[in-house]
Parts: sequence; C-alpha cells; structure tokens
Amino acid sequence: MRSGAGAIAVRAAMEMIGVPYSWGGGGIRGPGFGIGKGAKVWGFDCSGLTEYAWARAGVPIGSTTQEQWRSGIRLTKEQVEPGDLVFYDNDPGSAGPEHVGLAVDATRMVHAPYTGQFVRVDPLDRRTFMGVVRPTESAANLDPPVDSADDV
Repeated sequence: MRSGAGAIAVRAAMEMIGVPYSWGGGGIRGPGFGIGKGAKVWGFDCSGLTEYAWARAGVPIGSTTQEQWRSGIRLTKEQVEPGDLVFYDNDPGSAGPEHVGLAVDATRMVHAPYTGQFVRVDPLDRRTFMGVVRPTESAANLDPPVDSADDV
C-alpha cells in the first residue's frame, strides 16, 4: 500500500499549473529563475518541478533528470501510480532520459514541457517513453557510490 507521499507530490505539482517553463529553473523551494536561455524567466524546468513536488512530500530526489532516474524503484508503465516519476528519452543520440514528469494517474502527467510553454497536464503515453521510477527515501541514490579504495 502506498503512503500519502505520492498524493502530496501530485497536489504540489498541480498547484504550479500555469507557471512558465524556465530552463534550469525551480527546485525544492519552488519556482525560480533559470540559467542560460531560462535566466530571465521565473518558473520551472521539468526536473525542477518534480524536485519541488517531492520535496513538499519530504523526499529528496535530486535536481537533475539523471539524479531523479536513480532516485527510487523502477517500475513498468502498467504499475504507475500517482506521484511516480515518468521519464522520456527525447534525444536518442545521447544517454537519456532528458525529460521527466509526475504521474497524475495511469494516463496523465503534470510537467514543465519546454521553453515558451507552462506547467500543464498532458497524456503520459508518448513515443519517447523510457520508464517509471517510484521515489523512496531508502532507495534515493543521488550521488554515485564512493569506493573507499580510491581514498587511499
């Protein structure tokens, strides 16, 4: 049985609908100015939104899509529940994922899509779908493990 953390994360993300996309923007404290092409826009990028939502639920998942991809238990699309992170490989030429959203239910996600758009709800099923991660405090793997032999 799921705890209420996923529901808290969904509620937090849904409260941000309409906030502008800002590349590199947002994080645990909410929307913020981005970097590069997002430097003058106050809002969220995809991983900033999901980081904020899960921080509201008390679970650290990291600030980048790559960190979030390692922040919990991998699941199949058929196992998706509200609050799960859904990942997309938008650029097959580089190691994915490049995009993340937060499952609202089995068919929809809330996400910050791309520059010029706003946080919104869209279908979860897309051609570039890569996988699902259910964040857990015990499975959080935000930094690669340190090999003590390297410290000598």
